[in-house]
Amino acid sequence: MPRAPAKPPAAARSRRPTERNRKPSPLPRHIEVRQRRLPVTLSAALKQARKRAGMTQAEAAEGIGIAPEVYERMERGGVLPSGPTLLRMCLILGSGPHELMGFAEVEPGQSAPGANTVPPGLSDTPEKRRLLRRLARLDSPRIKALARLVALLLPGR
Repeated sequence: MPRAPAKPPAAARSRRPTERNRKPSPLPRHIEVRQRRLPVTLSAALKQARKRAGMTQAEAAEGIGIAPEVYERMERGGVLPSGPTLLRMCLILGSGPHELMGFAEVEPGQSAPGANTVPPGLSDTPEKRRLLRRLARLDSPRIKALARLVALLLPGR
């Protein structure tokens, strides 16, 4: 009885392309390089934008609406955000997509054009920033009730 041919080793059966059998990319080389470096570029920009906003990783994740572990992996370059998540990152961290994706640099003390700005004195401490983020999630009747409570707490009333 004839023997069945021997199976090739597991590495040879793998469907993942290797350097030798990889098809040439239709993209220009400079785009391939930029795409390959995107996780590193994004992670560095996220960290810089978060620190400039005075937030912890947990606070940034909460504001963006993702799990803190996912945000931490993004800052380490392990995963890339979806389009809607990137938009929320830009809005919460006050950075433009050009900065986060490495097209434009923003100086450390400066915010991206069009970023939401908070009046001076309202975001000078982490406690005030946390309070502002929590207030942003309240509905109108609760904000009015809280405003009355704060008015009672202020001296001179």
